[in-house]
Amino acid sequence: MASPGADKPNIRQVAQLAGVSHMTVSRVLNDHPNIRDTTRRRVQEAISELGYRPSMTARALATQRSRRIGVLVESAVTYGPTSTLYAVESAARASGYEVSSILLRAGEEITPQEAVDHLLALGIDALCVVAPRSSSIAALRRIAVGVPVLVVKPEKDPTFLTVTVDQQAGTALAVDHLVSLGHRDILHLAGPLDWLDARTRERAFHARAKSWGIRERPIVVGDWTADFAYDFARGIRELPAYTAVFVANDDMAIGLVHGLHERGFSVPDDLSVVGFDDIPLARHVIPPLTTVRQNFEALGVSVVDVLRAAIEDREIPAATRIPAEIVARASSAPPRKVD
Repeated sequence: MASPGADKPNIRQVAQLAGVSHMTVSRVLNDHPNIRDTTRRRVQEAISELGYRPSMTARALATQRSRRIGVLVESAVTYGPTSTLYAVESAARASGYEVSSILLRAGEEITPQEAVDHLLALGIDALCVVAPRSSSIAALRRIAVGVPVLVVKPEKDPTFLTVTVDQQAGTALAVDHLVSLGHRDILHLAGPLDWLDARTRERAFHARAKSWGIRERPIVVGDWTADFAYDFARGIRELPAYTAVFVANDDMAIGLVHGLHERGFSVPDDLSVVGFDDIPLARHVIPPLTTVRQNFEALGVSVVDVLRAAIEDREIPAATRIPAEIVARASSAPPRKVD
């Protein structure tokens, strides 16, 4: 390892230590496929021993690529988009890519076009869009981007690459869990239906409920916030006929449990509650929340894998739908007896 005061090691020193040409070192750094595994290991060991850090500017000049991914995130104050951004940043760093991100917040004047122009001016090789609303996707279609574009959304798209956590399967897991406990009358507290994930979960809920012969009830449309669900629960005057609630995210599920408690109803004795996301707080509320876990780490890895394949003109990976997982905790139980 080079001492802090020494000159920075260069590519020719790496080549000399590894016993290869500097062009071979360059190919290893740029993930060239036609390199023997033994040669690749020697170069990587020399890089580690010398503490060599390649120049991103030099690499960009050599490959015509900046190794930079742009990420445009809308509604980054909510758990899903924020977690997706962090996961993409982590996976990109592990793959030798940098990330430049820009956030679109409600009430700000910056337009999607201006946000994309800003990222393109940084020389990005590809663009990842975490824009959960259908109106945002429509705006994106009108923009000439000029680099590969991936949108994190639940359905395939004819225009963009897509990666998603499997929202339909995750919803089915929630419904199946409640049915396995004996529930046959379930309310769905949905997210705002202009959000793609909320709409997909709502449709998947109705489809799965219908397949089980569960009573069809009008959904309640929320706004993702715990306050909305808390106020909804506080408005319940007597124990409802339904015995369980599938809630479209954990924040609303936690607010619902709080409001039900203040109305004198017990979770899960009177009503079972199942959320979606598995936020860190979900395991610590009383009662700990049964929920659907989204694997954001795997999502970030898949996003970067797909974009790298597109950047490097390789075959796009087929597995772009990340499995979800039901996490059963104390907020769900067999239903109470209904007269």
